[in-house]
Amino acid sequence: MEEKPVAMDEESISQRIDAKSHGLVLLIDDDPMVAEALRVMLENEDDLRMHYCSDASSALDVAEQLKPTVILLDMVMPDINGLMLLRYLRVNESTRAVPVVALSMKDDAKLKAEVFTAGGNDYLIKLPEAIELIARIRYHSNCYIRLLQRDEAFRALDISQRKLAASNIKLQQLASMDGLTGIPNRRYFQETMQNEWERATDDGKPLSVVLMDIDFFKKCNDHYGHQYGDEVLCKVAKAMESSMEHKSELVARFGGEEFVALLPGVDIDGAAAVGERLRKVVDSLKLDNVQSEVCAWVTISIGVSSCMPGTEGTFFEQLIKSADEALYEAKMQGRNRVVKSLDLNHSEGKSQ
Repeated sequence: MEEKPVAMDEESISQRIDAKSHGLVLLIDDDPMVAEALRVMLENEDDLRMHYCSDASSALDVAEQLKPTVILLDMVMPDINGLMLLRYLRVNESTRAVPVVALSMKDDAKLKAEVFTAGGNDYLIKLPEAIELIARIRYHSNCYIRLLQRDEAFRALDISQRKLAASNIKLQQLASMDGLTGIPNRRYFQETMQNEWERATDDGKPLSVVLMDIDFFKKCNDHYGHQYGDEVLCKVAKAMESSMEHKSELVARFGGEEFVALLPGVDIDGAAAVGERLRKVVDSLKLDNVQSEVCAWVTISIGVSSCMPGTEGTFFEQLIKSADEALYEAKMQGRNRVVKSLDLNHSEGKSQ
């Protein structure tokens, strides 16, 4: 009559029970006659399967491996009594929620109270009538099965929500990144600038923009081909992004061969120094551009603008426009250089 326990996890049990509505009963009792009597009571019940364990000292291991949906536990056994084993079952991670029906020869109110205090779910006098035993086993087993299925549903929902959240983050990242260079795109730059403008307005700190353009990029594309042109854009973008020294500083692709850097808390002189560092970083790449009228490799021209956000009559669109005017001036002066715009708060935006 004794069967070898079969190891399976909660998910497999849940799936098996969900398909066939089967319950798995573990009887822990040192009396083989009681075990045989209970086996006979259950043998014609197609939805119930019984496993018998006569050794209380190994019962916890058997329960962990078998993963029953209900446990019938004798209260009087050698070595370990039923109450002690019940307490062990309740502190064990894999058995703490499994329904336990206590079996006893005594109709003892004190013992019943101790059983329920220790975490028992039911109490039966041996030997109960078959109809009552089966009804109670089915009730407790089905409750546990529903608990497993509910937990499994919650786990599946949690996994689904985590995957959805990760997908949303991924989509948000994709929407904010430039598809070619992998650095932030113009949309993300504009969103960030709006936020930094508001923060700088509250903090009373300057905000600077560095606008950059690759010199004679069209000639580079025409001479070497668009594949090389794309490679130039990627290498320039990564080099500039890697050269930024503070987390608050942002480099983005502004469009075409134009790039932009946003520098919170940096004044015009500090922004010009950052622009010069970026110019040197790109120059050091020595990317071929023999058609350039500046030199034989890729260079950039830079316009820098700065202001104190919140000053009356000053808007972040003006900051970008002023940097663009300074960039134009850098090109007029021969390219491959940095030109600063005058302070927006004290000028009409003329470059110097």
